[in-house]
Amino acid sequence: MECVKTIFSIKDLENLSGVKAHTIRIWEKRYELLAPERTDTNIRTYDIKSLQKLLNITLLYKNGYKISKIAKIPEDKIHILVREIATENNMHNQALNSFKLSMLNFDYSLFYNTYNKLLSEQSFREIFFDTFIPLLNEIGVLWHTNTINPAHEHFISSLIKQKIILNTERIQTIEKQNKTKTFVLFLPENEIHEIGLLYLNYELQLKGYHTIYLGQTIPIDSLVNIHNFFPELHFISYFTVTPSDDKIENYIEEFNDKIGLDTHHLWLLGYQARNVKNNKNFKHLKIFKSIENLVKEI
Repeated sequence: MECVKTIFSIKDLENLSGVKAHTIRIWEKRYELLAPERTDTNIRTYDIKSLQKLLNITLLYKNGYKISKIAKIPEDKIHILVREIATENNMHNQALNSFKLSMLNFDYSLFYNTYNKLLSEQSFREIFFDTFIPLLNEIGVLWHTNTINPAHEHFISSLIKQKIILNTERIQTIEKQNKTKTFVLFLPENEIHEIGLLYLNYELQLKGYHTIYLGQTIPIDSLVNIHNFFPELHFISYFTVTPSDDKIENYIEEFNDKIGLDTHHLWLLGYQARNVKNNKNFKHLKIFKSIENLVKEI
């Protein structure tokens, strides 16, 4: 099986660029901006260079260039304009395109080069919120529309996790200054979507808190021993796909029975956490809509 995707449909281009397929067809016909190949059944197909060109055109278009003007710019000059725009005030837009191309081609070098360019101008926190979160949101859409497959998602996710871990390691040797709270970060059983939790661990350690990071697929029973060592703990978990809708209330009840939400705290994020209905019944249960909201709380 070919692992590097080199041929794209017009629907793929729409999903990756955000430009409607109808608009792409108009740009082709009226301005000859792209020259797709045709299958025997007259279906358009595009190569990786066409995708790159469309992503660059989209960046210029979103920054005020009329499509009629872009059509007259030599292709080698388009790259220069794109770099200028990225350098001036829209670096993360170009970075998003580069990260997507890195993902599609399993290209480590492109990822690292793009990341390092961002890091020369921004803090890691800014990169995470301005670029990585929008990228992950787009990847979720691309995965659901079959533009990418799980291998692409795992590739780019592992690289982002690598950067979070690297930045966390840099501050772990610093003595913790804020000893008022201890945070336990974990994912429930069968939950493997770890990026948000990893980043929260970074933020907590950056603020000087003591954290206990447990990671993926942790049963509630495994948390019992930890809570016996501390008088008050703040547990943080990310519910992306589990527990399922019909099991969330039971999960909260079990957590309360075994850990105790009168003494300890449980803070939840993620898509499935929105389905918690009884959060007002427990004194120390909180639901957060986003990472940003939780970061403000700490």
